Amino acid sequence: MKERMTESQIVTLIESTIRAVNMDVELKQERTGVNMMYDFIKDEVLVDIARVQKACQELPEPMPLETYLRVLTIHELGHAMDRKALLDSLDRSKEILLMKKQAAAEKRPLDVPFMTMVMDEHKADIAFEETAWANAEILNGFFEIVDGDSFEKVKLHSLSTYRASYEVDLELYNGLLQTQEELLSV
Repeated sequence: MKERMTESQIVTLIESTIRAVNMDVELKQERTGVNMMYDFIKDEVLVDIARVQKACQELPEPMPLETYLRVLTIHELGHAMDRKALLDSLDRSKEILLMKKQAAAEKRPLDVPFMTMVMDEHKADIAFEETAWANAEILNGFFEIVDGDSFEKVKLHSLSTYRASYEVDLELYNGLLQTQEELLSV
């Protein structure tokens, strides 16, 4: 679907969706490489205009850009509703980031403590995503922003990207544990 919207039309649509659910979250345009995201530290939604248009075209089934933007917006607002939990996770996030910087790239997949931390991070990310989607579903049910079918399609597609990444690392992690077990039993 080659629907084109100008930057200002996209910004206006997102801002109107934020207002439609009676939330007061700032919107900023930023080239992040991620279609939309919630910055829980600054309490703002970031949108990468070019990426969000491309991401809409990557959906398994075509969807109007306007619908896609509305679904993503209420999803990001679902994260805003969970801001306290996100803020509470900040120390652990910093710890993980530091471990990633310190671990030699070539040894990461071979390091059990590192991979255990990666798996914990995946689980936390998926939990935050699922909570944001549950919150977005409540918003959508109450304010009727988009039809339920479109909401579900974007939700399932979005969650599948997190789960696919988790599955790849889980396979590595399980292989690492099996190898370590075999070495210890020799």
